[in-house]
Amino acid sequence: MPTIKVKDGTEIFYKDWGSGQPIVFSHGWPLSADDWDTQMLFFLSKGFRVIAHDRRGHGRSTQTADGHDMDHYADDLAALTAHLDLKNAVHVGHSTGGGEVVHYIARHGESRVAKAAIIAAVPPLMVKTPANPGGLPKEVFDGLQAQVATNRAQFYRDLPAGPFYGYNRPGAKPSEGIIQNWWRQGMMGGAKAHYDGIVAFSQTDFTEDLKKITVPALVMHGDDDQIVPYADSGPLSAKLLKNGTLKTYKGFPHGMPTTEAETINADLLAFIKS
Repeated sequence: MPTIKVKDGTEIFYKDWGSGQPIVFSHGWPLSADDWDTQMLFFLSKGFRVIAHDRRGHGRSTQTADGHDMDHYADDLAALTAHLDLKNAVHVGHSTGGGEVVHYIARHGESRVAKAAIIAAVPPLMVKTPANPGGLPKEVFDGLQAQVATNRAQFYRDLPAGPFYGYNRPGAKPSEGIIQNWWRQGMMGGAKAHYDGIVAFSQTDFTEDLKKITVPALVMHGDDDQIVPYADSGPLSAKLLKNGTLKTYKGFPHGMPTTEAETINADLLAFIKS
């Protein structure tokens, strides 16, 4: 399996398929590069080079106890792009991966980056603070940590079976395969990485990062996102970006790259080619 060893000794697993302009995919919590299978196959067939890694502590990467914060996530991504010597790359991030992409570009610069797209992403800031009154109360995230610590296997069944893909909505048709694949990816990762990752995705303030980004950036968000609520995320990020475009999807859930892959892939392709 292809891996790179970053400076603290953590091994990061990645997939690297095809040739052409590179598209780098950053996955959401608590999943893995496998969550991008549909996108990887689609863009590979369109002549792109597609790359996706397992975040530290997730998937097939080292289950380290340390470094589960946005600085390490961004630095690991930078190490991968440097190792592969990527140029003119398009970075696509879902959920926590959207935060990773934003922090990577702001922290490491745009010399290797052509464009960015963030999908149902956590920026600018998820947790409620005096400056972010529309955020979710910290107790919500404390509750997620308690579930990871005490009840992870069942929690990772209930989340995709319910709000993650909108399968708890009237008339929804849950896919058992999608639910089990989410569970499989989650249980591959380390409990410590997932526990600490909740703080990373909920308490990191990406406001200044977003302001630094000048490359074209597409913000894609469903207005029925039950995990990263729409009003306090997508529209605010798009406003902070110098060259940002907001695309809102009526009724789409948080996991829309999977359940609405045809629409998301077509819109991503149009953005990359524009």
